[in-house]
Amino acid sequence: MYRNLEECVLDLEKNGHLIRIKEEVDPYLEMAAIHLKVFEAGGPALLFENVKGSNFPAVSNLFGTLERSKFIFRDTWESTQSIIGLRNDPMKALKSPFKHLGTGLSATKALPVKKSSTGPVGMREIKIEDLPLIHHWPDDGGAFITLPQVYSEDPEKPGIMNANLGMYRVQLTGNDYELNKDVGIHYQIHRGIGVHQHKANKLGEPLKVSIFVGGPPAHTLSAIMPLPEGLSELTFAGMLAGRRFNYSYEDGYCISNDADFVITGELHPEDTKPEGPFGDHLGYYSLIHEFPTLKIHKVYARENAIWPFTVVGRPPQEDTAFGALIHELTGSAIKTEIPGVKEVHAVDEAGVHPLLMAIGSERYTPFMKVKQPMELLTIANRILGTGQLSLAKYLFIAAEEETPLDTHKEVEFFTYLLERIDLRRDIHFQTNTTIDTLDYTGTGFNTGSKVIFAACGDKKRELCTEVPEHLKGMKEFVEPRLVMPGVVAIEGPEFSDYETAEQQAAALSAAILEHGDMPTCPMVILCDDSEFLSADLSNFMWATFTRSNPSHDIHGVNGFYDNKHWGCDNMIIDIRRKPFHAPPLIPDPEVQKNIEKFFEAGGVLESVKK
Repeated sequence: MYRNLEECVLDLEKNGHLIRIKEEVDPYLEMAAIHLKVFEAGGPALLFENVKGSNFPAVSNLFGTLERSKFIFRDTWESTQSIIGLRNDPMKALKSPFKHLGTGLSATKALPVKKSSTGPVGMREIKIEDLPLIHHWPDDGGAFITLPQVYSEDPEKPGIMNANLGMYRVQLTGNDYELNKDVGIHYQIHRGIGVHQHKANKLGEPLKVSIFVGGPPAHTLSAIMPLPEGLSELTFAGMLAGRRFNYSYEDGYCISNDADFVITGELHPEDTKPEGPFGDHLGYYSLIHEFPTLKIHKVYARENAIWPFTVVGRPPQEDTAFGALIHELTGSAIKTEIPGVKEVHAVDEAGVHPLLMAIGSERYTPFMKVKQPMELLTIANRILGTGQLSLAKYLFIAAEEETPLDTHKEVEFFTYLLERIDLRRDIHFQTNTTIDTLDYTGTGFNTGSKVIFAACGDKKRELCTEVPEHLKGMKEFVEPRLVMPGVVAIEGPEFSDYETAEQQAAALSAAILEHGDMPTCPMVILCDDSEFLSADLSNFMWATFTRSNPSHDIHGVNGFYDNKHWGCDNMIIDIRRKPFHAPPLIPDPEVQKNIEKFFEAGGVLESVKK
């Protein structure tokens, strides 16, 4: 049970989970590039002791493997898991009160504790310019905080038990930001801080915000936890840390007395500045948009403060391990929240929100001989109306019947669904709706479409295991390659505009129909590079679901409309790069060359191999 980040760092080092880098490292691209290479190799946490331009050391890759994360939380893991389980099923405690007595006591001990003081305990005042200003990707707009804990309180019901703690990226430098005077806070839709700022705006007053960086690792994890209703992030932080969240107030701002750094300031109504670009977790840059500006009040650092950071990019990255950790802690919660659902898998390789796979039940009409999705559609709508799951773009849902299903076995799951789906009946669109802020495939900022693919019942088709003859020998559409059973990628001309794309999809459909029906290949992916797409499953999932807008990019062979319902015989998903898509993340080759000295013979990271 760590009282602060320094204790965690020392413990990881003692147990072989952390390496110190004593040489000076540039926070402009070099630190991020080293982190990415070490993460890719499954390497240790990294303590950068000599950060150019700052007197503070920085640590990264703390949560780089599930094994290391569980090691960090080894003393509190099981009790925290039990408490979350009780929140989802309180009847367990009533049926076995003595068995669950310990977890109840643990929860009580986890309540935040306020310390009376005349200022932040053990901290001194600094400036933004004193921090490690880490620039992660070449085209980033400036330096960012990538592991912040952004704290705000409900203006109508102030107090820590009505607070929100979220991980919203913070831009420290660049663009129009005045160094040491203001920073940008990028928060997306469906975030608690948005509700707080909305209330503050209605009251005509600024929203006081505190940004905590560091502290016990449990505090970092708590900022991204999808917690059951009524369980606050601060209480969870105390449970997982094994000690109560220790706080005080200074000038009306909440201060985490265990944090390594605290930034306080105000969000004023309608006060925004351009934020971004930022290399984000979908593997592309999120572009420049207006976001709230935090007017800096004070910045604090504790004695022996360490700056934690991570680097996001095309998955998997360190946040993938975060996701695995969260799934182990809360995986059963979804079953209680959405009756009839067995499993929901937000696919990391596809950037999380673009692709959900789900397993549900089909119990509405057990007396009917021919089954079709009914309860599945009810469950699908519940999924798309639940918290962060509502940001999903593609939802593939199947009923588990005689055959056991596992959404983490993606090829088997896709195969099962494609064998059973009725493409003329069971594709359901939601158009002109909200999508993930980081997704640039839609028709505008936060605006796009969603689609549900639902399947149950008996197998309807055998799936091709090689490229069908229908897709060979075309002039305009070339290089067909099998991705998985029933899915073939084929290259088309470079995308120009949607009017032309409609004509090209119609031409591809007509070329396929020249040979008759093609029942064994329900999914055709129209792409720029079929070799890349078919090389491995992660390429397919990343490119397909991060580069398409369902309402605009799904076409069909024998496509039709029947009272506003659309169906087809074979679906065509156009994932060619569009001019308005965000650019992908590409490392700086010169920086890659410069960091090789750390990995060569005699270098501190010599033992870390790709």
